[in-house]
Formats: sequence, C-alpha cells, structure tokens
Amino acid sequence: MPHNQAISPGAVRESAAQEAGQRSYAIESRGSKGQVTSPHILASVEGRRVLASGGNAIEAVIAMGAVLAVVYPHFNSLGGDAVWLVADENGKSRCFMAIGQAALDTAGYEDGIAARGPRSAATSACLVDGWGHAHGFAQMWGNRLSFSQLLEPAIALAQNGFPVSQSQMFWLDFRKKDWPSWPGFAAAFDTNGLGSRDFVQPQLAASLRAIAERGAREFYEGALASRIADGLRDAGSPLRLADLAATRTLECEPLALNYAGHTLLAPPPPTQGVTTLMIMGILEHLGIGTVAEGSAEFFHLIVEAIKQAFLLRGGISDPAFCLQPVDTWLSPAGLQAMASRVDQSRAMPWQEPFQTGDTVYLAATDAQGRCASVLQSTYFDWGSGVVAGDTGILWQNRAAAFTAGSNALRPGARPFYTLNPGIALKGGRPRILYGTQGADGQPQTLATLLTRIIDFEFGPAAALAAPRFLLGRTFSDNNDTLKIEQDVPADVLTELSRRGHRTASLPAASPLSGQAGIIVIDDGVARGAHDPRSDGVALTVE
Repeated sequence: MPHNQAISPGAVRESAAQEAGQRSYAIESRGSKGQVTSPHILASVEGRRVLASGGNAIEAVIAMGAVLAVVYPHFNSLGGDAVWLVADENGKSRCFMAIGQAALDTAGYEDGIAARGPRSAATSACLVDGWGHAHGFAQMWGNRLSFSQLLEPAIALAQNGFPVSQSQMFWLDFRKKDWPSWPGFAAAFDTNGLGSRDFVQPQLAASLRAIAERGAREFYEGALASRIADGLRDAGSPLRLADLAATRTLECEPLALNYAGHTLLAPPPPTQGVTTLMIMGILEHLGIGTVAEGSAEFFHLIVEAIKQAFLLRGGISDPAFCLQPVDTWLSPAGLQAMASRVDQSRAMPWQEPFQTGDTVYLAATDAQGRCASVLQSTYFDWGSGVVAGDTGILWQNRAAAFTAGSNALRPGARPFYTLNPGIALKGGRPRILYGTQGADGQPQTLATLLTRIIDFEFGPAAALAAPRFLLGRTFSDNNDTLKIEQDVPADVLTELSRRGHRTASLPAASPLSGQAGIIVIDDGVARGAHDPRSDGVALTVE
C-alpha cells in the first residue's frame, strides 16, 4: 500500500499549535472509584456514568465505544474492528481480537487492492461482535447494565444529534474531492448547510437500535445483516452474508514481556503488539533508564530500537496461515541480538515505507481495579468511504493492509494489524493502561510513553505532554527524516544530527506523533489523561 494514501489527523491541530508557539498540556484527573479516558468528551461522560452507577470497566468501554462510533465517524464506526485487552484486579488477563476476515470471494484482486472505494471493503467488520463478546465475558465481573442499556446513549446521539467536532469537519473538508464518488457517503455524512443544527444519523440510530433489541449477532445473522450485505454487494464490495455470519471475535492470551519490574501485555499477531514489546525489550538491554530523559542519547536509543524491531515487523501476519515465532522474537537472546546491532553513537540509515491510519483509544478502570484497554478503527480516515445501503454504517478499508507473502490477501485471512493497546502489570496487578492512534507510529509513541512513566516516573499528563517524534515518511514528507517536535532543545537536535539522524521539525504537541491515552493506578488511586494532541479527556468517578 502506498504510504501516502491516507494522512494523519496531525494536520487538524498543527497550525493552531504552531500559531500558539507553545505546548499545550493534558489535564490529569484522579480518583479511587474509577477512571475513563477517550478522545471525545461525550464518550468519556458516558463511560464515567456507567462506572458511577456501579458498572464495571468493560461495560464502561462498551458504552464509550458505541458513542465514539457515532460522534467520531471519521476514525471508527460499526463497520470497523477493535482489539481489546482486559485484566481483573489480580492481573488475570485476556485479549479479544475483534478483527474481521477477508471475503470468501477474493477474485479480481490479482493486480492489487484499492485503498478506497467498494473493492477496499473486502474484510468483514468485527467491532459489534467484540462488544457482545466483551459483555458476555464481563458477566464474571458482575454486569450491572444490559447490552441494550449500554447502547442507549449512542442511539440517542445518533437520533437526536450532536455538535460536529472540529476533527470531523476537518476530515470531511480534506476529502471533499474524494467523497462525492463514495457510495452512500454524501447522504450519510455531508454536513453542508448544517449551520447551528446538530448532526443527526437516523439510519445509524435505527441500526444501533436493532442491535440493542436483538443482540450483537443481529449485525451478522439477523435482518440487519441482510441489509448490510445487500448494501455492500450493490456498492461493489465482495462481502456477502456468509462472510458476516462467519465473523467471530477470537479470545486468546496476550503476549507478555517483563520490563523494569512490570509485565507488559500486548495483543498477539496479526497485530503489531509484539513490535512494541520488542522495542521495550531492546531498550532494557540498552539501559534506557540510565540516560538522561529528553537527551540526545534518550531519543537516539529509542529511535534505533524502533528500527531494529521494525526490521522484523514484515513477518507479522495471520497465525492461522503462517507460523509466528513470537517466542523467538521476544526471547532474551533475540532481544539481546537486536540490541547488540544498535550503534550507540551512529544512526542506522532508514528508508522503510510508512503506513498511516486513524483510530480511537479508550480505556477504563473501575473501583475494584478491573481494566479494559481498547482500540477501535476503520483503518484510514473515513475507512473505505462506502456506506452499506440504508444502514448508515460506514465500512472499513482494512483490506488495504494486506501486502504480499505471508500477509497476502486470501479468503478468510486477517491482515497485518497496527492496533496494539496495552496493559502493564506491577506486582501482579494492573498499573498502566495505554494506547494511541497512529498506525506505524503506535509502537514509537507507546515506547516513548512507557519509558517515561516506568523508568523516569512521569505522571500521565507529564508523559503525554513531553516532546515526541515520528520516524518515517508521512503524507506531507516523502523522505526518511526523524521528525521531532520543535520544543526539543537545540543542543539535542545538534547532537542527533551529529550522530547521523536526518531531523525535521514538527510543531509542539503535533498529533502526527500520536494521540494517546493513559491511566496509571498506584495504591488504589487512578490518574488518567488524554493527549493534548487530541480533543480527548480523562474523567474520574467522584
């Protein structure tokens, strides 16, 4: 997939940050009765309401996720996927891989996969099944609210409307030359002439209501499923009703890596969770905690560790079709070998392609210390651009993530996946929930945040506000520069250049370097924040 097919939401706020000439800071909230974080205030409010009513962390995330599928349609929707990590107060953890699979009919893709349009809508959507699976799992946590009740706020927002976010308006405007040709898109999302009125999505409200009344499988096997399948077929997608019926969330053990007194959990392949763990393992071998935070040495070691881990990332694919040697990749010997290839005084040349993508991170911890860390996505902003018939459901373009070799498109396969939310345990109990938007930038942002929190004892807001970077090409930069936010000191940039890094400047607090959320739990008190590079917010239960 060409790296410049989609752009990061960084452009949404870069100009404002540049004009301000200073860094904005995340607002940190704290409390002992629960904490939520998400990229939209309406979602965070509903998550907090669930916790305040006695609901558990999984219930809170389902409610937030449903709201986000309504109020942030440019980054996630019912026609997308999700990856979940959950852990109880004793550290017992599971991973829910709510990832759709390729259509059974893959004829006609011999010459490649379109990045947009009906032919890019070639994988099913597992988000809704993931909600249903998670709600069923949460019965052992003592569900307080029914599945239907958790969807009610989202239904009301879709039916009655809400103020459109600046982010949504930006992405609608940015794609204005493209979306008139996307099937069903204009009728569902064109906000021209909206004025002061709230944005309503009555067809989406009806779809959500059908799911609430008849359960998550209505999306895959009910009357709604038939309407979805008909709409996708009529638009030109290869997906059929049988593909929806075959879609199921896979529950599995998360990957784990010991790091500086913590156990880092990540989702397994086909996600790049193993990549984040490899970076952290390399950094521990390199002694990242012994250097000065924010120094040239600090940035150099993280960037070089990322390069080593990314060299192996091309082997990540669906384990149902190709063996994934994660034990070898994460073994002490394997991590030490990668660390030994890092030149601590010189940057390794880097010209690897960079993939962009957009998603939303949301997380919650409840009064009992149980946690859910989740990413929802349609891959590119606005996904495939295809709305499934009269359902109001925007479909993802995750099929564009298939490439070649072990990650080739084939019937029933799941593509390489950038989503990798995380949970870090300490003393066998959840301590840190973390995740970010950013596709290839996700492991980069997460590694930087984790080392600041674990090795340098930053709080969530301070870790999120500190300067970050992005290695690789972006929509606006077709070269291999190391892009660093402009409030990194000049002497640090000079030293990085001396070591061979080709640096370029990003505005302070640029969303190009990720839009993350963090919750840290210490001694029963949860502190949370969402990135100042986004419009998100963390809220605590009073």
